[in-house]
Amino acid sequence: MAEMTDSGVLLRMAYKAMINAGVDADAVLAEVGLDKSILQVPDLRTPHDAQEWFWQALEKVSGDEHIGLHLGEHIPVYKGQVLEYLFLSSPTFGEGLKRALDYQRLLSDAAQGELFEEGDRVFLKQMIWSKRLSHLNECMMMGVIKFFRFVTDGAFEPLEVHFGHTRHADKLEYERLFDCPVKFDMPSIGMYFDARVMNLPSAHHEPELLHLHEQLASEQVARLEKQDLVAQVNRLIGELLESGHANLEEVAERLGIKARQLRTRLADAGTNFNQLVADYRCRLAKRLLAGTEESIDEIVYLTGFSEPSTFYRAFKRWVGMTPIEYRKLKAEEDAAENR
Repeated sequence: MAEMTDSGVLLRMAYKAMINAGVDADAVLAEVGLDKSILQVPDLRTPHDAQEWFWQALEKVSGDEHIGLHLGEHIPVYKGQVLEYLFLSSPTFGEGLKRALDYQRLLSDAAQGELFEEGDRVFLKQMIWSKRLSHLNECMMMGVIKFFRFVTDGAFEPLEVHFGHTRHADKLEYERLFDCPVKFDMPSIGMYFDARVMNLPSAHHEPELLHLHEQLASEQVARLEKQDLVAQVNRLIGELLESGHANLEEVAERLGIKARQLRTRLADAGTNFNQLVADYRCRLAKRLLAGTEESIDEIVYLTGFSEPSTFYRAFKRWVGMTPIEYRKLKAEEDAAENR
């Protein structure tokens, strides 16, 4: 299974919210080992597992034990993305919401929302958000409500919000910010809203644009699926190198497909197996040389080479210097930073 990731737009929105809330956003990024420049990376995806570290860092820097709730108050409206365009160009809010749920992994692989129509109310259930991530849950819930109000010109209002975690702030503070009853320790995370909102017409409905936006969303999901394949292959290359040699046939077998299919799908993703193996070996060798005291002979073994001379030639081709020269350079750079 590929690693779950989140769209970089979530990090950018959180960064803006931190600025709006008066939190030292750069200090939060530094706390989790990131630089502000990451916000400019096109098509950025971040590991979903890193959410827990991010919110711990944010609570530490802000000194606010209710930071998710309060950051949600300052989160900007989600705009300029294909999910927004799907909402606006659909005939009604309900159709836009159903289309957005079809493509929700564009926002996060961890987002698996479902709709349940219960008479005069609808429950939007969020499947994956972890109980451990109470800050994320509260901030995201407020972000979703703000977005729904935006695409309905203010007509959307939640009737009731449910969280899986235990309440940690004052009950009145939750109801002030969500403007509706909020329940905790519930079996599902989500919100109820008036079923009539589903039929609310969109002022921006345009059939031709809707077709284009669906096509764009499908293309973006297809790109993510190609990235998933490359990530899975990289993970298997790492596992196989630990036990000797990584080859296309073994990786294809573990993925449950034919070697020919894997070769074709990697070509469609703009790469090939040999290139992925070389890139993985290069990254691993550089990390071991710079960050450990492993001997060159041990690094030769760990990177899957049969003998040192082959490793030396490959590393010189990759990096433009020998392994010993690279290790010496990194040691000098570290020493200079620590002066």
